[in-house]
Amino acid sequence: MLKPLSVQLYSLRARAEKDFAAVLKDVAAMGYKGVEPAGFWNIRPSQLKKIVEDLGMKIYSSHSPWCRGNNIGECMDIADMLGLKTIVCGYGPDDFKDMDAIKRTADISNRMQAELERNGFTLFQHNHYWEFDRLDGRLKYDIYSELVPKMKFQIDCFWSTNKGTEDSVAILKKYADRTILLHMKDGVCKQNAANGGMVNGLLDMKVDLLPLGTGTLPIKDLIAVMPEQVETVIVELDYCNIDMTEAIAQSYRYMVQNGLAAGNK
Repeated sequence: MLKPLSVQLYSLRARAEKDFAAVLKDVAAMGYKGVEPAGFWNIRPSQLKKIVEDLGMKIYSSHSPWCRGNNIGECMDIADMLGLKTIVCGYGPDDFKDMDAIKRTADISNRMQAELERNGFTLFQHNHYWEFDRLDGRLKYDIYSELVPKMKFQIDCFWSTNKGTEDSVAILKKYADRTILLHMKDGVCKQNAANGGMVNGLLDMKVDLLPLGTGTLPIKDLIAVMPEQVETVIVELDYCNIDMTEAIAQSYRYMVQNGLAAGNK
């Protein structure tokens, strides 16, 4: 059964800052079944939920707010307004730089997870590329995942390749039992190892990202091994080599016309 196709609205942040309602209408017109907000641009979360549903879409998950351990109450309140029982977290490169950092990060994650679980929420983690560096020959994410046995994952399949050094299909299979959401972007997987990092607290990969179906990520193979419990496949492009609205529309067409996900058109 095909999973519904959603879009991470961070992809369209430049337009959303100016006219968020127009962005939502455009995404619905493309045929997307769902959205994943990353910022609300002066629209109340409860109002956003109504707008999205009136457009024939659904909010499947949200990257706003981002759970940090000191804002759990805020996260639960906003999740309630969005009609969600899942809350996201994620970490920077320094949080995975060595074994001590990984253990500290795991401790933070476990505390958040326990508190959210007590209140009926599921915590999931969104990855970037640095979690898939190796420490003494082991994937850092393998070490971390053993320390956070109740954490669920939103696997970003492109970043999981760690600039082409890892097998994204094998990684998805490895974490299949704990993966509840997928992020799908495309581009040139094999990258210069010196590229990427954080600039002013924001991810700055400096890698080539492309509309889905025009890069080297094995998207069809990934969909073939996607865990059954994955609720939606989410298109995300942090940036692109063409106009972002067209890139998101082109990505929709690739996924739906190739029978990789379900859309409304």
